[in-house]
Amino acid sequence: MEQKDVEYFRELLNEMLVEALKQSDSTIEDMTDSNELCADPADRATVESDRAFTLRIRDRERKLIKKINGAIGRIEDGSYGICEECGDEIGVPRLKARPVTKLCINCKSKQEEDEQLRGD
Repeated sequence: MEQKDVEYFRELLNEMLVEALKQSDSTIEDMTDSNELCADPADRATVESDRAFTLRIRDRERKLIKKINGAIGRIEDGSYGICEECGDEIGVPRLKARPVTKLCINCKSKQEEDEQLRGD
């Protein structure tokens, strides 16, 4: 991968990280703002359902932040854009579509086929 591509992805990943951290902070604020006491069981169920949904979003944000940090680390150590499965270069179009990816399209396709066969 050319150096200009590496710099492009470094900047993109840093922007993604800033945005993910903002979203994360927003989610935490939403949760702390919604400490409601509800006398009605239906209202309480709605509040609990909303809280569970917010926690799922927060978990997804946490996982994305971890993936972004991992990709930035691979840029730093020079392994970004190299498939962790086969060692081939991951194409720039694939990286543009999924900047945090660790697998080339062929290895990812095979992984998904294997998951379907196992029923994951």
